[in-house]
Amino acid sequence: MINIFIDTNVIIDFLGNRESYSNAATELFDLYADNKKKIFVSAISYTNVYYLLNKQIKSHKTVISLLSTLYEMTELIDINKNIINQSLHSNFIDFEDSVQFYSALSNTKIELIVTRDKKGFKKSSLPVMDVEQALNFCKQ
Repeated sequence: MINIFIDTNVIIDFLGNRESYSNAATELFDLYADNKKKIFVSAISYTNVYYLLNKQIKSHKTVISLLSTLYEMTELIDINKNIINQSLHSNFIDFEDSVQFYSALSNTKIELIVTRDKKGFKKSSLPVMDVEQALNFCKQ
């Protein structure tokens, strides 16, 4: 099973139970949990997920509980000065996508980025797949 990096939007699909997207995201997280492997995520995802889910759920305690679940299932990649500098000087159109990409790139174990926004990662030197593609690929 390969090492994957998950973008914030997939995490929100999983934790926020987003209609049309949550089943595949849950299946991907479950696949990794069942195989005792952790999914890599950027530290910035935690603040982004908190902000977006708290607006939706309106319960700090519930969102913190969801983030605690995420913490147990994932391997955290710290954001550092180098990642921010690379992101500031990148050709990415979206700064958050750039930070996600350089976070993933900073860990040599990561082999794939999984996102629902593939167009945001056009400049990626790592392979990028949506959740369904990643599921099919990781099950092989």
